Amino acid sequence: MYPSELGGAYTIDPAHSRFGFVARHAMVTKVRGSLPIVEATATLDAANPAASSVRVVLDAAGVDTGNAQRDEHLRTGDFLDVATHPHITFTSTAIKHAGGDGFEVTGDLTIRGVTREITIPLEYTGSATDVMGLKRVGFEGGTVINRKDFGVSFNAVLETGGVMVSEKITLEFDLSAVKSG
Repeated sequence: MYPSELGGAYTIDPAHSRFGFVARHAMVTKVRGSLPIVEATATLDAANPAASSVRVVLDAAGVDTGNAQRDEHLRTGDFLDVATHPHITFTSTAIKHAGGDGFEVTGDLTIRGVTREITIPLEYTGSATDVMGLKRVGFEGGTVINRKDFGVSFNAVLETGGVMVSEKITLEFDLSAVKSG
């Protein structure tokens, strides 16, 4: 559990946070990518974690896998359809302490206009006052989703019988939040 003095409002620092994903490509390797933060806030209630909340808005058009051609394909209607759905959002609906430094954050994830409830296990990684005098907290974690549950169903069958892109996508979170209130 986090110390009581860390309760309050926070803004997630995009320069020191990562919202990433991992997908299996051609059944033999993994492709990693990330999405930039448009807006991300959290309210921590140290005495009652269930009263805490998180809201994140990501820029789908900013998808970055390190390959411009692949990123452009991910922006199309085959995948994220950023012309129609420019943002990916997550809004928590429940947060519970899972023991030790662990928390489970349940909420609504919206991709391509499709909203599904997911639960994300997160670990509180600590707090510090940075060189600018700002109070920071850190969390990390991840979960697995099925992209087809969000209407992302494009694929290609390989000669060897597999598919080009896995249905299961691992979401990875490394978060640094700065106390704002």
